[in-house]
Amino acid sequence: MAYEELTFNELPSAVTLLLQKVDGLEHLLHQLQGDLTQKKKSEENGHIPMSLTEACAFLKMKRSTMYYHLENGNIPATRKGKNYILFKDELIKWAESGRTNDVPMTISERKEAITAGFRRKSTFKY
Repeated sequence: MAYEELTFNELPSAVTLLLQKVDGLEHLLHQLQGDLTQKKKSEENGHIPMSLTEACAFLKMKRSTMYYHLENGNIPATRKGKNYILFKDELIKWAESGRTNDVPMTISERKEAITAGFRRKSTFKY
């Protein structure tokens, strides 16, 4: 870059131009910082849009199985034209909802569950 030599009379206009450029840069930096914090918040929530291939890789599922679940409405997704949009947090909730028991039952809990289903004869006599 070639620089021009400034005279003493041109100095105020050059400083004004420089301050305007610095203000513009500060405005851009604040805008970028706001965009980054908003993106970071959406990533913390896990509400990240994914394509079908990304969702298959995330769930370690074949595409044919994914299409089967999507067509039956088992997996939460939105369809835009021919493409499906899936969100990471919704996929995690869907995968967790398929669990039968979070923690295996103990022997005493199994006994209680079995005996709760039996009806005993009443000992009351008329």
